[in-house]
Amino acid sequence: MSEYKRILVVARMIQSCRKAIQYGVSLARKYGADLYVIHSIHNPFGLKGWGLGARGLALEYEKSIAEAKRNLANLVEAERAQGMSIKEMIREGEPTEEILKAIQEKQIDLLVMLAHEEGHVEHFLFGRSNEELVRKMPCSIILVKKEPGEASDGEQDEG
Repeated sequence: MSEYKRILVVARMIQSCRKAIQYGVSLARKYGADLYVIHSIHNPFGLKGWGLGARGLALEYEKSIAEAKRNLANLVEAERAQGMSIKEMIREGEPTEEILKAIQEKQIDLLVMLAHEEGHVEHFLFGRSNEELVRKMPCSIILVKKEPGEASDGEQDEG
């Protein structure tokens, strides 16, 4: 197995990204690697053809982005409190393109992301699926699978 010097974790607006971050943290510790977490924001309301009727949806989208940023900051801060150095990147644009740009800019050796099927809403908000990103990947990749019984995207665990 190669030694990884720079690891990038893809965090999306879902609760499950905690697991991907934990994998990234574990691997970064094992290899003494730099750890980056990217949150790529795709704004479907910036597309041509959206009329004034979509303004309410756009405002709701902006609220969800702010909440996602807070949630990501909390996840990252929890790991930092345990001594892990994590560099956050928040990018706006088409997610696959932004992730590929970050991989090139930071010379990433390993990408960690969730392996999941995207629902219609997530596809709308984030753009294309993992499949496109995996096909274009210039580095090694680890896909973290959701365990049976874990909350689905956007669902809360019942306690």
